Amino acid sequence: YYASEGLKTCLVIQSQDPTAEQLMGCKIGSSLTECAANLSTIKLETCKMLLEPLDRLKKVDAQSNLTQGVLEGIVGEELGVLPGMDSICSVLSLQKLLNFFSVGTNSPQGEFDVVVYDCNNTEEFLRLTGATERARSYLKYVRELAEKTDIGRLASPSLLKLIYDAARPNGRTGEVRMSAEIWNEIEQLLEKISLWFTDPSKLACFLVMDPRGSISVSSALRYWGCTIQAGAQICGAFGYAEDPSEMHQGVAEKFLPLSFSSLPFLPTDSSADWGRALNSLNQNTKGLLRNTSKVYPSVSFDSAQKSVTLFMPGFDKSEIKLYQYRGGSELLIEAGDQRRVIKLPPAMQGKVGGAKFVDRNLVVTIR
Repeated sequence: YYASEGLKTCLVIQSQDPTAEQLMGCKIGSSLTECAANLSTIKLETCKMLLEPLDRLKKVDAQSNLTQGVLEGIVGEELGVLPGMDSICSVLSLQKLLNFFSVGTNSPQGEFDVVVYDCNNTEEFLRLTGATERARSYLKYVRELAEKTDIGRLASPSLLKLIYDAARPNGRTGEVRMSAEIWNEIEQLLEKISLWFTDPSKLACFLVMDPRGSISVSSALRYWGCTIQAGAQICGAFGYAEDPSEMHQGVAEKFLPLSFSSLPFLPTDSSADWGRALNSLNQNTKGLLRNTSKVYPSVSFDSAQKSVTLFMPGFDKSEIKLYQYRGGSELLIEAGDQRRVIKLPPAMQGKVGGAKFVDRNLVVTIR
């Protein structure tokens, strides 16, 4: 649809499942391939993506000689993929397409107008969306270890510079930076990327379900809440059915205030008839795909009542745990295998006086 609207579009998949190739009717490889007008495809394969960051480390190390030739002796093709590497490498690949490391107003845009990312699994994507915000917490403690311990003061400046220079575009090393400057720059970069991931006009997430299946609907409701907990925003919900008349109004009501629309059913036993599928899209569906900036706020503050309201669809009261740290300046909410920190405005900071769960909302009162 996006490609048919004239937008330069890229489909990114990260799976060995051949379904996407069958539906698209073209071979999807580890390099960008033009599949149709305005539409390119690529398959992220971690064993190949490992080679580039290693090569960049080698180039920087050759100038600083930090590892005294140890890195040079490592053959990238010999390295196997360990758990967790898929997510890290996928971020680096998506960065090339989206350029979210450079988020200033004058920063160059990515190669594509729209990138459709079909990731390995939902849980991994949720970790990805919240990774930079969580990483800021870890960064604070790692920096303390580096600056306040003997071994940290000895080893961290060289290691930090090696990683920093290797991560910079084209591995440039001409600029001399002090460790404190590098730490501060990493913190600022993580903060900017966190804002990118929470901006629905940059990262639009949609729920897709079979409206006839109660399990599918329940799963969509659950992942709605989990996505909010991870720090991203759901922009709308779609139901797919062979007969659009089978769409039930009662299902759409469960997802209010989200917009709910239909998608054409695509059988997976042959290549999809994309012309027919695009012609079957109704105006509601097209509008939902185009307008992604309208979202329901997940947190609201009432200074007069000194209360915080957190929208938490898909959860019940027994699944939510509430903690408070930092002298009453923050709330920590645990649900859906995610922990979320809510920073309170200065005028509302204090100890929790009570909490209740009403109509998908957790209402916390501050004393």
